[in-house]
Amino acid sequence: MAKQNVSEQFVDILVRAGVKRLYGVVGDSLNPVVDAIRRNAGIEWVQVRHEETAAFAAGAEAQITGTLAACAGSCGPGNLHLINGLYDAHRSMAPVLALASHIPSSEIGLGYFQETHPELLFQECSHYNEMISNPQQMPRLLQTAIQHAIGRGGVSVVSMPGDIASQPAPEKSIEHALVTSRPSVKPGDEEIDKLCRMIDKARRVTLFCGSGTAGAHAEVMEFAERVKAPVGHALRGKEWIQYDNPYDVGMSGLLGYGAAYEATNECDLLILLGTDFPYNAFLPTDVKIVQVDVRPEHLGRRSKLDLAVWGDVRETLRALTPRVKVKTDRKFLDRMLKKHADALEGVVKAYTRKVEKHVPIHPEYVASVLDELADDDAVFTVDTGMCNVWAARYLTPNGRRRVIGSFSHGSMANALPQAIGAQFTDRNRQVVSMSGDGGFTMLMGDFLTLVQYNLPVKVVLFNNSSLGMVELEMLVAGLPSFGTTNKNPDFAAIARAAGAYGVRVEKPKQLEGALKDAFRHKGPALVDVVTDPNALSIPPKISADMVTGFALSASKIVLDGGVGRMLQMARSNLRNVPRP
Repeated sequence: MAKQNVSEQFVDILVRAGVKRLYGVVGDSLNPVVDAIRRNAGIEWVQVRHEETAAFAAGAEAQITGTLAACAGSCGPGNLHLINGLYDAHRSMAPVLALASHIPSSEIGLGYFQETHPELLFQECSHYNEMISNPQQMPRLLQTAIQHAIGRGGVSVVSMPGDIASQPAPEKSIEHALVTSRPSVKPGDEEIDKLCRMIDKARRVTLFCGSGTAGAHAEVMEFAERVKAPVGHALRGKEWIQYDNPYDVGMSGLLGYGAAYEATNECDLLILLGTDFPYNAFLPTDVKIVQVDVRPEHLGRRSKLDLAVWGDVRETLRALTPRVKVKTDRKFLDRMLKKHADALEGVVKAYTRKVEKHVPIHPEYVASVLDELADDDAVFTVDTGMCNVWAARYLTPNGRRRVIGSFSHGSMANALPQAIGAQFTDRNRQVVSMSGDGGFTMLMGDFLTLVQYNLPVKVVLFNNSSLGMVELEMLVAGLPSFGTTNKNPDFAAIARAAGAYGVRVEKPKQLEGALKDAFRHKGPALVDVVTDPNALSIPPKISADMVTGFALSASKIVLDGGVGRMLQMARSNLRNVPRP
């Protein structure tokens, strides 16, 4: 048997760790690794057109599967392109291993062609960031990087010079069992007892949930019923907690709707469950606050806490719920449920008025029809900006759908690359990219990746020929909009020229048929929907001092927006409110 080189050993370890594919762009220092992948049946090389796409795709794959994903860039500019997608993956706690290929080891520090220093560049967006400078470091360094990414949830970066990658792998190298899953974290009994006493003492308890409630839906519902608590959520908590939730009061924050703001500010005790909600201006300052989080560094960094609980939400609630006293007073819960339904009734009127005849098309209408037609287990990837608003207010969660976006990092151009990673995990699952024209054109070259691999991603393009969210930010500051207008082509024609299905929609009556045809198409498809650039949105509760640089305007062009099927859920929940 021929002796392995370092690249072959590197690839073998990735396969052992469960990595199915490596996203990247081939080139010089990366060639030995790509060649090792070519000869290994256990892993696939995915050729994208931009390394930023590679990192976003890996991050999305990791979020969909919950397992390690990987990307790579060649030396210097190649791996430098990874950084934006890696920031997003890291802040989303997605386990990603990034290979930053490097210049020849003998030239490092001498100003060689394409020289950068990956061990410095990626420091802030990784848990682990080290360079293999000697074959003897393999495989221990790579194994350590993998365990950091999986164990801590985030990015690990391994830099490797091209000449090292081609050298013989060390004989009798130490290989140990790899960590491929994370353990559960249960709080100590002392913290559970303290929290129990606080809950029993409080008259009005509110739960505010984030992505840390994934896998804990049943536990949250049982606990909410026991203490008669309204349940609000952050954007990243929506897909995990809003469905089948008779205590739902909507979402707080900059994209918020309903009564979540009131519920969190009018309670005696606010319990933050698995959320690192960044907008502390929306959190109360005059109520007791408890935070439960599996990441101890998250505890207390957004608000002053009366109790910090380090643990998984599910394990914490399993230990806590049987200990707390059952509350019988529903007055606070019922009042919030009614306020939530009333708030949604008001905004629906603005959305429904002549919306099916409005030209240019209301983006709310597009999102609503998309929500109705998409599969029950669809994966939606959502561009940052106004697409976030429409996704937050119109996509109906059901426990099977997924919604992936750059919700913590807030990057443009994330939706298409993330759709690539999501679709590779399952070609038979419907994946829909809700793209804005600004984000789509930033990484439009990777639409060709869909064509090259015949990935059946459906790109629904909200084409308002502007950077809508930025325009709204300018209105906040009292500035005239400037530099926000895009002169766009017919994107459907571009899609067809590239070999994909493409259709342009300019009238509301064309929309439903166009989406159905695109969804039936077996390969990649793009629906270019010309939408109203004046259809902007503001949160229901916001004041000028809540945030700097976000959309806040009293201008008449700003619409309240709608909420889609969430009104139906709110009305349904009102049935639980006792009638006098």
